[in-house]
Amino acid sequence: MDHSQAPVLDALAAYHAEGQTPFTPPGHKQGRGADPRVRAVLGDAVFHSDILATSGLDDRMSSKGVLSEAQELMADAVGAEHTFFSTCGSSLSVKSAMLAVAGPYEKLLVGRDAHKSVVSGLVLAGIVPVWVDPTWDPELHLAHPPSADAFRAALAEHPDARGALVTTPTPYGTCSDLAAIAEACHERGVPLIVDEAWGAHLPFHPDLPTWAMDAGADVCVTSVHKMGSGLEQGSVFHLQGDLIKPEVLKSREDLLGTTSPSVLLYAALDGWRRQMVEHGRALYDDTLALAGTVRARIGDIHGMHVHGRDDFCGPGRAHDLDPLQITVDITGLSTTGYRIADRLRERHHVNMHLSDHRRTSAQLTHADDADSTEKLISALLDVATHAEELRPAEQMYVPDPGSLRLEQVMLPRDAYFGRVEHVPWDKAAGRVTAEMLTPYPPGIPAALPGERLDRDVLRYLREGVRAGMVVPDAADTEVRTVRVAVED
Repeated sequence: MDHSQAPVLDALAAYHAEGQTPFTPPGHKQGRGADPRVRAVLGDAVFHSDILATSGLDDRMSSKGVLSEAQELMADAVGAEHTFFSTCGSSLSVKSAMLAVAGPYEKLLVGRDAHKSVVSGLVLAGIVPVWVDPTWDPELHLAHPPSADAFRAALAEHPDARGALVTTPTPYGTCSDLAAIAEACHERGVPLIVDEAWGAHLPFHPDLPTWAMDAGADVCVTSVHKMGSGLEQGSVFHLQGDLIKPEVLKSREDLLGTTSPSVLLYAALDGWRRQMVEHGRALYDDTLALAGTVRARIGDIHGMHVHGRDDFCGPGRAHDLDPLQITVDITGLSTTGYRIADRLRERHHVNMHLSDHRRTSAQLTHADDADSTEKLISALLDVATHAEELRPAEQMYVPDPGSLRLEQVMLPRDAYFGRVEHVPWDKAAGRVTAEMLTPYPPGIPAALPGERLDRDVLRYLREGVRAGMVVPDAADTEVRTVRVAVED
């Protein structure tokens, strides 16, 4: 296919060149109705490009096939058979994929380190989760993706499972052996869904971890806004093979998606695909070299250790590592990643990717250069030099990873929609949670609807909030009370 084309961008340019006059939404009418104070911040181009997808970008019959052509180009660029654009983020895309594989009261194997959007899909669909445990690192207090052997064992124990879902890379950059997991699934004749939200860049350079389609996955969900050049909420999901019908996947997306998709997001997805096909290899040659330099320089800062393959990969750990996720262990500074991240923003206007009780991390992409990374390194050096100002940090209880694994005793949907009450956190042990309790980022629930709470998890969350952890989806974000099921 001719990847010099960008159908969405070309159609948008034609819309402007033709002087189209809309008597349709959006109501700002090319920005004419927008408050000048808003336009001063957002710019006129945002409003000029905010048009309807039908009776705007294309005609009312979509006869020019603008969107379908753009999706076909995206599929060709990454070697998928079908690609669908989503303007509701990968949170919607992964739900669509789940509903294309399993329905109410049907089993789906799910890595327990799944994002909260996966749990939302379980709640909405009434799917029965069969949890596959991650690979725990008890020394680093970190979860890597589940192993292929763990999925194979779960498939043997639950032969009626309709499919499997794994999250890889993790927000820390660690990756599964996807080829082995896909093989285990296909031996049983069931599809593999990969939540590869952090892997939009993986198809475009051979020195990056193997991406899902090349590894044999059936569906891959990717957040182009995370590691690509998409706008926030710009997501794509790819399909190959014959275990999931494309019309079924599209139907599930129609069921959940918006009827008012953003042409702005479509245009950015379309332009990013062209950019990567034409320049992705060279861009990531430079980015990978830059990441190596940044890793080495941060590693030379007193009190900081940059996690690499030696820490994260090998037997009993992760299969591979994306080097663009730069995870820095700061335990040598006797403070927390939360305090480090807050100081970097307040004093240096540097925003980190994610932080926990002992780490902070920076995400590099093809957009970074020597100037942006110099700001990062200088800021980290200054924080390390003045680390005494961040002590003493609030002490946080971090139990053994095995103690954080709760028992699923109710269907997530039943717990979420059933009778509930709020109880003090220190009285909630033994109760079944009716809500997600999710440290964010990275957005992986510590407790989810239907799991029986224990004191270790409750203490971890409560002390975590005092230390700087954010739990935004809890009814009580301070976790002083917990929403629990009323059991008969």
